Amino acid sequence: MDKIRIGIIGLGNMGSGHADNIYRKKLCPEIELKAIADIKPEKEAWIKENLGDDIAFFDDAEKMMDSGLIDAVIVSVPHYDHPKYVIMALNKGLHAMCEKPAGVYTKQVREMNEVASKSDKVFGLMFNQRTDHVYRKMREIVKSGEMGEIKRTNWLITNWYRSQRYYNSGGWRATWSGEGGGVLLNQCPHNIDLWQWICGMPCKVDAKLHYGKWHDIEVEDDVTAYVEYPNGATGVFITTTGDLPGTNRFEISLEKGKLVAEDGHLYKYLLPVNEREYCFTPDAKVYGGPDAVFSEVETDGQSPQHVGVLNAFAGNILHGTPLVARGEEGINGLTISNAMHLSSFLGKPVDIPFSEDLYYEELMKRVKTSKKKTTVDEFVADTSSSYNTGKK
Repeated sequence: MDKIRIGIIGLGNMGSGHADNIYRKKLCPEIELKAIADIKPEKEAWIKENLGDDIAFFDDAEKMMDSGLIDAVIVSVPHYDHPKYVIMALNKGLHAMCEKPAGVYTKQVREMNEVASKSDKVFGLMFNQRTDHVYRKMREIVKSGEMGEIKRTNWLITNWYRSQRYYNSGGWRATWSGEGGGVLLNQCPHNIDLWQWICGMPCKVDAKLHYGKWHDIEVEDDVTAYVEYPNGATGVFITTTGDLPGTNRFEISLEKGKLVAEDGHLYKYLLPVNEREYCFTPDAKVYGGPDAVFSEVETDGQSPQHVGVLNAFAGNILHGTPLVARGEEGINGLTISNAMHLSSFLGKPVDIPFSEDLYYEELMKRVKTSKKKTTVDEFVADTSSSYNTGKK
């Protein structure tokens, strides 16, 4: 096999973007798009008009999986169905690449991961921001230990602005029954994944969420969360889809200085001594301390995003080269966002791990009261400007 024959499940904004990258732009030389499945029959005409007649259309994902036309799938459907189709694909002997998030609740994703652990097929997660040169370098520095232990993390990520038109573009969007959450489940899985990928998992979460604060939606569009880490470090995560203009500034304070990622750059402030040691020296300054040396960190400048994830997926299948993100890792960021939701639902801090059954019960309470949208204006949008890499 010299190419992976792939089928896309779901031809919305993300599915059409993947199809465009693979088929029209030919950015994935080891992947061949053979089929697309979507429950909307009108998508067949869209495929013929925009992609061509040589891509098979199916109105049912299972039919596509059983067709013999494909070796792998890209799951690009509403969030609740991500585990369903990944499990189905793996059980049918197909490789699976899943869009973020891994699912809506960890109990569901844990079942998916158990199936994956018994399969010999490749399972990847579309955490495309792990390919960003700034975040890759940031992780490298933190994990090296050269700047000591983490003391504090702060991420102000408010440049996920979305208009009401965006939320009206799908009946499932921004509803408890269709999406299972708002900014934490749709936009911020990328950032929450990077947060834990670089800094590790917190052990306690205290979150304040506002539901439909800036838009006519059911779910959260404004979040402020405080977390604690096992080593005593603390962190704050703030996000919204209601700020314009917004900010994307990720700051990590460590024992020997701090790292700041902002506007596509990574800055380092390096202390000449470990602050924890300096603090208790007899001749330490009463006010202030030693000056930090400021520098901009050099990176490789590469951020291949979704194409990079897909090419790594094909490379892993064909050559055994590493994935950008293993599918099983999707549960980590989802654990944090579920903890934020649960903290808000209960009105108190939540420890990690938490009761997954309790979270599911609280989520289902909100699903039962979820209302059908009366205003829906569906369209397929170009998502290339929405990846939020931190660049201006």
